[in-house]
Amino acid sequence: MAFGWIDEQAELRRRAGLVRTLRPRAAECPLLDLASNDYLGLARHPEVTEGAARAARTWGGGSTGSRLVTGSTELHAELEGELADFCGFEAALVFSSGYAANLAAVTALAPHGSLIVSDAGNHASLIDGCRLARGTTQVAAHADPDAVRKALGGHEGPAVAVSDTVFSVDGDAAPLTGLAEACREHGAGLVLDDAHGLGVLGDGGRGAPHAAGLAGADDVVVTVTLSKSLGCQGGAVLGPSRVIGHLVNAARTFIFDTGLAPAAAGAALAALRLLRREPARAARAGEVARELHTRLTAAGLEAVRPDAAVVSVRAPSPEQAVRWAADCRAAGLSVGCFRPPSVPDGVSRLRLTARADLSGAEIERAVRVIGETRP
Repeated sequence: MAFGWIDEQAELRRRAGLVRTLRPRAAECPLLDLASNDYLGLARHPEVTEGAARAARTWGGGSTGSRLVTGSTELHAELEGELADFCGFEAALVFSSGYAANLAAVTALAPHGSLIVSDAGNHASLIDGCRLARGTTQVAAHADPDAVRKALGGHEGPAVAVSDTVFSVDGDAAPLTGLAEACREHGAGLVLDDAHGLGVLGDGGRGAPHAAGLAGADDVVVTVTLSKSLGCQGGAVLGPSRVIGHLVNAARTFIFDTGLAPAAAGAALAALRLLRREPARAARAGEVARELHTRLTAAGLEAVRPDAAVVSVRAPSPEQAVRWAADCRAAGLSVGCFRPPSVPDGVSRLRLTARADLSGAEIERAVRVIGETRP
């Protein structure tokens, strides 16, 4: 029978407690949200939603084609210019998603004969970029510049190291300065995914590379998503103008994908301008994360100290993690639930996102619910 193996896989997932299901949410949800990536609370901000609506009224519901045909509007160019300026880079290129941006950066910058050194804790989009690239990939120990240095030392030819700036599972930060030093010793490039740093870290939320003094460097390329701190959708690659020009000509997820919808570009541009005007939102997201961590550990829970806005709470098993998240939901709290294969170390977790718009009472309520429902 065609696809008969799917039933076997489904049964294996069921036995391991790893079945995933869709749960459509209503427009108005009564749950306290600590599951989304809306770090700055901008997804429903009136300026952001109006930016989306205005762009849709002006440019239409879709971009109508790939960026190289009809999918580039003046709005896309405006967003790229302001993103590059805000984050401190020469140029930017907007994609339909952060996933597509990562695939583009890794595949286009790792041609045949090159070496990619990839952190063991990298996001799936970076891993898939490594798999699709023509170069050879070597996985390095998590957040270990010496491991990157050793891998680069054994290679002759073009090379690039690839890492998240803030890892999405535990919220720990990569040692960016050490990684840059290791790459520069061997003339290698550095590609950093700042999905969880933009809007949270750096001066006014300009991102982890900006905070580390790497913004604008000619050997550093950064990817960002517009779907987290900016509360919208889409992604971008930031870097030297010659790198961006290369992506326009060589990145398949740019050349062959339909351009980002105008509504998403308009919303992202409005959110970026709002962040420029209200930089305290970035600092507040970090404050909320640290307060969550302090309260959770004081309650006897095993929580990982956050470097940005992600707070991870360890669970005993995948099954108990699922039940714990469901019990939180029943008590009015929405939390993320990370299980294998989404977690590289095999440890299941509740994953909380600290939003800048959470009140002290909401933080207290969240900690109480998590503590009362623990397995």
